[in-house]
Amino acid sequence: MAKRKPRRARKPKRKTRRAAGRKLPKNAVTLIVILRAREGQETLLEAELRALVSPSRREAGCLTYNLHRSIDTPVAHLLHEVWASREAHTEHTQTRHFLRWNARKDALMASREANFWTQIV
Repeated sequence: MAKRKPRRARKPKRKTRRAAGRKLPKNAVTLIVILRAREGQETLLEAELRALVSPSRREAGCLTYNLHRSIDTPVAHLLHEVWASREAHTEHTQTRHFLRWNARKDALMASREANFWTQIV
């Protein structure tokens, strides 16, 4: 009888918080923030924004937290955040990493635009 090759262990599937195209929870809110760096502060602004990503993603109410840089305007960044509720976002604004960012942001930004959104479909 021929020996069977040992089976390879399957890699565990990466957990995703939300599959593309699925409806968000009823109370979920999306926050889109567009930030433009002050002249000469582009690198530091991006570093500060990058520092927010990992701890924010670990928060219980965070469903999505992504940072983007504009292709056409490299001094512009976009934060795409999805929170389980408006209250979850409010809790986020009281975290140590957010308070650190809040204390430094004005020296780095030329402008900021933020809007909350709710999913329709």
